[in-house]
Amino acid sequence: MELPTLPPLGLQASPCAPSPPRPACSGDCCSPPWLLYLFILHQQGCCRLILARFKKRERKKKKKEKCFLALLSTSVLAAGSRSSNSSGGPAGGQAGSEVHGEVRAEGQLEWDGPPALDRCSAQLDATLRLLWSKEGMAVATAPKQAWPPWPPIFFLLLLPAVGSSGTCPAVCDCTSHPQAVLCAHRRLEAVPGGLPRDTEFLDLSGNRLWGLQQGMLSRLGQLRELDLSYNQLSTLEPGAFHGLHSLLTLRLQGNRLRIMGPGVFSGLSALTLLDLRLNQIVLFLDGAFRELGSLQQLEVGDNHLVFVAPGAFAGLAKLSTLTLERCNLSTVPGPALARLPALGALRLRELDIGRLPAGALWGLGQLRELEIHHWPSLEALEPGSLGGLNLSSLAITHCNLSSVPFQALHHLSFLRVLDLSRNPISAIPARRLSSLVRLQELRLSGACLTSIAAHAFHGLTAFHLLDVADNALQTLEEAAFPSPDKLVTLRLSGNPLTCDCRLLWLLRLRRRLDFGSTPPACAGPQHVQGKSLREFSDILPPGHFTCRPALIRKSGPRWVMAEEGGHAVFSCSGDGDPAPTISWMRPQGARLGRAGRVRVLQDGTLEIRSVQLRDRGAYVCVVSNVAGNDSLRTWLEVIQVEPLNGTLSDPNITSPGIPGPFFLDSRGIAMVLAVGFLPFLTSVTLCFGLIALWSKGKGRVKHHMTFDFVAPRTSGDKNSGGNRVTAKLF
Repeated sequence: MELPTLPPLGLQASPCAPSPPRPACSGDCCSPPWLLYLFILHQQGCCRLILARFKKRERKKKKKEKCFLALLSTSVLAAGSRSSNSSGGPAGGQAGSEVHGEVRAEGQLEWDGPPALDRCSAQLDATLRLLWSKEGMAVATAPKQAWPPWPPIFFLLLLPAVGSSGTCPAVCDCTSHPQAVLCAHRRLEAVPGGLPRDTEFLDLSGNRLWGLQQGMLSRLGQLRELDLSYNQLSTLEPGAFHGLHSLLTLRLQGNRLRIMGPGVFSGLSALTLLDLRLNQIVLFLDGAFRELGSLQQLEVGDNHLVFVAPGAFAGLAKLSTLTLERCNLSTVPGPALARLPALGALRLRELDIGRLPAGALWGLGQLRELEIHHWPSLEALEPGSLGGLNLSSLAITHCNLSSVPFQALHHLSFLRVLDLSRNPISAIPARRLSSLVRLQELRLSGACLTSIAAHAFHGLTAFHLLDVADNALQTLEEAAFPSPDKLVTLRLSGNPLTCDCRLLWLLRLRRRLDFGSTPPACAGPQHVQGKSLREFSDILPPGHFTCRPALIRKSGPRWVMAEEGGHAVFSCSGDGDPAPTISWMRPQGARLGRAGRVRVLQDGTLEIRSVQLRDRGAYVCVVSNVAGNDSLRTWLEVIQVEPLNGTLSDPNITSPGIPGPFFLDSRGIAMVLAVGFLPFLTSVTLCFGLIALWSKGKGRVKHHMTFDFVAPRTSGDKNSGGNRVTAKLF
């Protein structure tokens, strides 16, 4: 007896074409129960393939399952009757054939399925003919075989459950992950039909989907993640995601969406992540995300976004992370951001915004992380630009800040991480960061730092990380830190460090500090150039990490005389390793600055303009470095200017016959204006009075006249005459 080869059962059923026969077998493996079990499993796979290709899903679903169960039930009962009664074999076989023919005809009439249905019917007929043949009956009636009735019933009970969960489309993969249907990069132009109802992850990325109509995915009530990225979606009809009450992640990046209006995301009450990057979105209308009450993360980047309506983010009560990057926004959408009460992280990247006005982020009291990245036009932060915020992490990177915005940061007492990398900041002055009492990390890599002043980080008791890699620092003194022993991470690579006595503290802590992947190296002096700090031994050779104290090598005259109102200059220069700094002190002990009438120039020269008598006295030049200092005392003598007669010039005394200088102060100016204003006011008043009198006299003229009028006589009547009339013409 030859048995047809049955394909194995799988999640994706192959076409049920008859397979080549195999040699006959004998024994227990060829008994009718095993044959029927294999037949049922095979027909179960065929059913999955057929149901996946039907277009009419909901209306005829119950009829399909009913017809299919009737088909299998008829075949099993017919085979069971043959095995129990061998004498009635031909008659029973004929009856079974008739019943099977009726069921098959009904199935073809009701299902109207694809050509695979004919192949499955042919396979079923071949199996039944084999079962009803003499060889099959002989094996079936063997005394050692007993067919328990419960296994076929068990399989029949399982079939409705399998069929009700749906099938896997032929173009998709359903075996890689449980409850996952992978249809990525299959050139699909529409969502495939026949998706299993228990699908939790559906991947449709990289296809040619152009639209998503209402109710297209409504039957997937258990779907938790949907990937529609990199398609050609240009429109999303309102209600397109209706029925997806369990969806948590929706990815729509890489499509052609233009406008986000209200109603598009209705039905996604459980959504927590929405990705809208790489689209062509121009604006967000009011209420665009109103239905997403559970949304926690929104990604909006690489769009043409130019406007965000004030009510666009209304309804996002749980949104905690918002990313706006590579858009065409010219201002920060402050009114729209104020509608996000739970926003904790805001990332504004690669925007052409040159100003962050005061109060732009007002209302974001829960914001803890703010990132401003790559704003080339941003040159400074206004004092109140970060008002109302209570940040713990602030990053302003790849912008054009020329200095640390101390005034905008002073109220951020809970700030722990400050990142100002890639800004043209040249110096960190002393004690300007002391208001940030909880600051732990400062990152300034890739800036233009040339100096970090002593006591620059004083007041920062929790400070433990400093990243100043890739700058122009020649040294970093120990006095810059309040507690150098608490420092954990120090990134100094990429700086032209001079390894002298100023870096001895760093050499002492080199084994404990974390320098990152590249430890700092010496750029000078020449005998240690290019050597890493980790390469030095604990016992230093002579001449390593040493300094020469500062000494005054050259100075100008130590006694300078200048006339009153003239100009005085003192010069002073020093030498040492490292190069010393030059400062000047007034006779009273105050240090002179670089601005004003008395100032210190860049080269250390002291300049006094418009010399006065009170400038007379001693001036001290101080030359200092970390190894020591030196000083030089000079003297300025002021000469009073004498008058022509030989007496001392006194502005309060004038010589006889010689008029003194005329000074016009504010009181004199007021008197001159009063003397000139009174005649002018008098003349103007007189003119107005004359004009008033003349106009009043003109008003008494009477513009009227009196005349008499007598009517003419009638012709031929000499006695007749008119009445005399007196009239006045006004």
